[in-house]
Amino acid sequence: MSEEPAIRVVDLYKSFGEKPVLKGVNIDFPKGTTTVILGGSGSGKSVLMKHLIGLLKPTSGKIIVEGQDLSELSNSALNTFRMRFGMVFQWAALFDSMTVGENVAFPLHEHRKDMTEAQIAQAVHDKLSMFGIGGTEKMFPADLSGGMRKRVGLARAIVLGPRIVLYDEPTTGLDPITTNYVDEMILQAKTSLGVTSVVISHDIGSAFNVADYIAFLYDGEIVAYGPPETVRASKHEFVAKFLSTWFKKN
Repeated sequence: MSEEPAIRVVDLYKSFGEKPVLKGVNIDFPKGTTTVILGGSGSGKSVLMKHLIGLLKPTSGKIIVEGQDLSELSNSALNTFRMRFGMVFQWAALFDSMTVGENVAFPLHEHRKDMTEAQIAQAVHDKLSMFGIGGTEKMFPADLSGGMRKRVGLARAIVLGPRIVLYDEPTTGLDPITTNYVDEMILQAKTSLGVTSVVISHDIGSAFNVADYIAFLYDGEIVAYGPPETVRASKHEFVAKFLSTWFKKN
């Protein structure tokens, strides 16, 4: 019997008014793997991610996380359940008025009242050091490069020890060298922490660097899914066209 996936999406439909956005999405996210959801603008990627963490409720269908149907949880229970997730935002979403250390410590101050300041400082240092930026605690976000900001964002996302990490367009607006740093960061988080990673992206190169599985979302449906090379061989017209624009150049 195969292991239960970290997240299971079952017949997910979502409409806003008369506009359908997700049209029967079915996908499993295996534990300890990285799945990249690729797709063009307006394909429904961000709407799908918001369902995974319970920020949106399905029109119909289910989101089951570690065996728990999110629709069965009260708002307070859902807020507690969300601590199983870490979230890395598109632009890192750091608090500019706080130091790096204060940014990473923020979730601990909010949710771990049992920890002393010394314990929090040690946890912050350990997470920053994991991504090669230990010693930056006193710096401010404005002093950091784009790649360093992303690493601080990931350190903050994992400081509570989540089992699932969601990445929202983590390489948008980055140069190729910094993109490689971010890819390495995603791979390191999976290897070092054993987390299940879900990456929303339209960056084909990055997707093929980090993914164990790729799901291609088109017009609200998963039209290709599997290991990267399986998706690359897809005969779906839009998938083939979307991927060919990158592979022809590379």
